[in-house]
Amino acid sequence: MRTIATLTLNPTIDVAYEVSRVFPMHKMRASHEYHNPGGGGINVARVFVRLGGHARCWYMSGGAAGIALDGLLDLHQLVRTRLPIAGDTRISAAVLEKETGQEYRFVPPGPTVTEAEWQAALDRLAQVECDYLVASGSLPPGVPEDFYARLSQLIVPRGIKLVLDSSGAALREGLAGGGVFLVKPSQGELQQFVGRELKTPDAIAAAAADIVAKGQAEHVAVTMGHEGAVLATREGTLFLPALKIEAKSAVGAGDSFVAGMVHALSSGRTAVEAFRYGMAAGSAAVLRPGTDLARPDDIDRLHALIPAS
Repeated sequence: MRTIATLTLNPTIDVAYEVSRVFPMHKMRASHEYHNPGGGGINVARVFVRLGGHARCWYMSGGAAGIALDGLLDLHQLVRTRLPIAGDTRISAAVLEKETGQEYRFVPPGPTVTEAEWQAALDRLAQVECDYLVASGSLPPGVPEDFYARLSQLIVPRGIKLVLDSSGAALREGLAGGGVFLVKPSQGELQQFVGRELKTPDAIAAAAADIVAKGQAEHVAVTMGHEGAVLATREGTLFLPALKIEAKSAVGAGDSFVAGMVHALSSGRTAVEAFRYGMAAGSAAVLRPGTDLARPDDIDRLHALIPAS
């Protein structure tokens, strides 16, 4: 298996609670409390390592919350490289209302990063050693929209495969430079990227195939929540429906999908086989409440239920 690195420019401490009901202006006693290191790339690394892979986390971090994040990463036994900033690492919260099964998520924008800080991070990342680099998550305030494109120009010529999972301007600018090995937008993110509604798998497949045809990415995997997912490559497109499961949380489903797919690709599986494994990992993530993410036993069990193409 090849090595991967993950990049999280806007990490978070993910705090999750379970309560019976949510009421305004009342103190609500939580029956469970979870603390996990979070943010796109960190979540990908957590699942990738559970599957037996080796990953190094690169992440921006600062303030007292940043120190706590370092400790959580150590508890998860993740190999890490901290990219220091002065601002405080953000803290996100998810609250599961058990009586209704509804989940409420609160996600702050993150600290403002100075030009000197993001340029120093880019300089260090230019020396990263890995086979795959997964750049995942939002850009914190202050980081330029084309940061991922700048990163691509530094690492792709060195033979590193860039995997991109972001949204909005960061996704648009990241793809503009081309050279992305795999990009994983959600249906909503792809709609925002193309500037129109994509209501059917065929419409999504056509938009994804256009990204491949333009040379912006070699592989495009579009997640559609409970509807399924679409894969586009140079060989064509594929739609697979979602498994019918009871969802307990939406936190980290996309990150688990990426981790499963990259793990399979790094193990030598084909893009279609990796896509199926990614779908199993994304589905496994929603089985568990809070921020626990996908577990290998669940992934393997669900993977057996996904039809071969």
